[in-house]
Amino acid sequence: MVSYLTGMRPREIQGLERGCCPDPESGRHLIYGRVFKTAVDEDGNHVPQGIVRDVPWVAIEPVVRAIRIVERMVPDGYLFGGVAASTMNPRIEKFIAWASGLAKKLDRPHEVIPADGYGSVGVSRFRRTLAWHIARRPGGLVALAVQYGHMRTAMSAGYASRSRNGIHDLLDVETALAVADTLASLNEGLANGVGISGPAARRAIHAAQHAPEFAGTIINPRQARALLQNPSLTVYENPTAMLMCVYRPDRALCHRVTERDSPRLDRCVPACANIARTDGHAQLLRQEAESLEAQAAHSPEPLGHRLKARAQRLREEADQHDRSRIPLEETE
Repeated sequence: MVSYLTGMRPREIQGLERGCCPDPESGRHLIYGRVFKTAVDEDGNHVPQGIVRDVPWVAIEPVVRAIRIVERMVPDGYLFGGVAASTMNPRIEKFIAWASGLAKKLDRPHEVIPADGYGSVGVSRFRRTLAWHIARRPGGLVALAVQYGHMRTAMSAGYASRSRNGIHDLLDVETALAVADTLASLNEGLANGVGISGPAARRAIHAAQHAPEFAGTIINPRQARALLQNPSLTVYENPTAMLMCVYRPDRALCHRVTERDSPRLDRCVPACANIARTDGHAQLLRQEAESLEAQAAHSPEPLGHRLKARAQRLREEADQHDRSRIPLEETE
């Protein structure tokens, strides 16, 4: 819980002490912990016991509750210090087995934790999972990122806003992998006859043609930044808004005052010049319209009218795609 919802490293969690998350007089809860990996003294020597972080971690309510529970169990000292690093991963596997067994016993097979295709679930993977959600779920779990003052929130704070290490490197890698996957999927779809529409349709087609260059090549932060800093290739899939953002800062309506290195995918504006849609997005628009109309049929009249109006706008956007879609052969 603490690792996944804060992005802390396992060693940093082990260094948390009782009282690390005091009740705030106002505002958010903050976790005051130590940093170990980059801890050095004035002479540049490594400090094995760690040093207090310059910027505290921002804690949301589930994390605060978890810390309060452990504080009741541990009278003083390190909250998680009694758990050896070598035993943390096996304990996670035992918990997964216990939870899945309980789900089967209670006849709730849908709550069984499935086997992980990438191997055992270790504590070091929680931070990577958090970065994955921030990079690929705009408007959904990405909303959690607003709570975290230590990381780039919703990809909007820019690539030079804070120190280039730790969770920021993971965010760069996961964002670049998401962009590369979007380019590969678009390239394959266009080759199979998928049409694309929108003000940025031709820019998206151009970017997709470079997809093979990045297949399997993004494995470290330097390679990730090489892709993210190329303005002609940054195509972001936005499943929540049912569109793609072919990002150009000077045309972005999600940043009205200042230009940013990355879009605010949780603030997509339908009239933006960076938008492109495929046949798949048009299908999603119609599915969402049907869902809204079904909700409207069972909603009070004012809300029902708003839901129907929203459904109508979505259908119009899908129809506009059908009228203006461009197949790949028309661009050659």
